[in-house]
Amino acid sequence: MTATTPVLILNGPNLNTLGTRNPEVYGTQTLADVEASCRKRAAALGLEVEFVQSNHEGELVERIQQARERNRAIIINAGAYTHTSVAIHDALEYAELPVVEVHISNVYRRESFRHHSFISPQAAAVIAGAGTLGYEFALEYLANNH
Repeated sequence: MTATTPVLILNGPNLNTLGTRNPEVYGTQTLADVEASCRKRAAALGLEVEFVQSNHEGELVERIQQARERNRAIIINAGAYTHTSVAIHDALEYAELPVVEVHISNVYRRESFRHHSFISPQAAAVIAGAGTLGYEFALEYLANNH
């Protein structure tokens, strides 16, 4: 795949509420703000991005499956599905693409159920607790390593 083959940035449930949901945990940037900053950072790195959000597990699985042919890598913040979805794990395995798992908050400073990830075994890197800047770190990682 070429540099113009986009990186898929995939966001799971409730990430559409960024900016208003628990700003003390997730900050005040909206998902549109995150998308804009990712597009700017990607352009500076010579990458293109495709930005997707869904609250539905099946839609996320289908989009990951499509990524196998359409994208060069996946950055995923699966939200609560991180801790529950074997289906997303299996889809990422099928995609056979570099994956970076992103969490806005430090999940290890939160409830114990958030400490397990079904995504991490499929991820080349995991970024947690860097706020929305974690998405840009993920792009930087992919630009330099994949």
